[in-house]
Amino acid sequence: MRILRRASAALAVTAVLAVPTTSAFADDGSRTVKVEGQFVPSSPFHPSKPLTYDSKTVPVGARISVVEQVGGLVGGATTSVRLQVSGLLPNHVYGAHVHSKPCGPTPDASGPHYQNVKDPYQPSTDPAYANPENEVWLDFKTDAQGRATAESRHDWAFRLGEARSVIIHEHGTATKPGEAGMAGARLACLTVPFAGTTDEAGTGQ
Repeated sequence: MRILRRASAALAVTAVLAVPTTSAFADDGSRTVKVEGQFVPSSPFHPSKPLTYDSKTVPVGARISVVEQVGGLVGGATTSVRLQVSGLLPNHVYGAHVHSKPCGPTPDASGPHYQNVKDPYQPSTDPAYANPENEVWLDFKTDAQGRATAESRHDWAFRLGEARSVIIHEHGTATKPGEAGMAGARLACLTVPFAGTTDEAGTGQ
């Protein structure tokens, strides 16, 4: 697994997709899911929209886009998740992770991080489980215009229905025992219907 990060205002996608939520399927079984939109204040009336819980650090009107690409379903799945943001605080480090439940009116509604191999002890702060190989970490630093892009790639796929959102956190993700995976307060959330496999291991096999 490798993680790529760069500040950018552009996002290239191989398929032509509509917004705010679209999916595409190729003949080889690969799949692409894209969700994008502008952040609105947290409310039970807008569960499918990008929600900000802290408008000082994730302003109303800031934009977010998440693209998931799943390929190689024959002989083992691969997953790429790409995050793009704009309109955030300039030159600021944010944490970001894929979470297990959809966004809700409160920050904790999105549940814990998605884990390919589940930690039997929750909340998970053991670096053997809470790490960027077993979870999807999308930490980023914005540029002077408040824009950034982050990408995470894995040789496994999400279990069906168990990865449902991306959360933006207040700072970069910790890695030490007892605090691994922690990145401060949950600032904002985007519900994403990530594609998934039906097997328990999440390997697509």
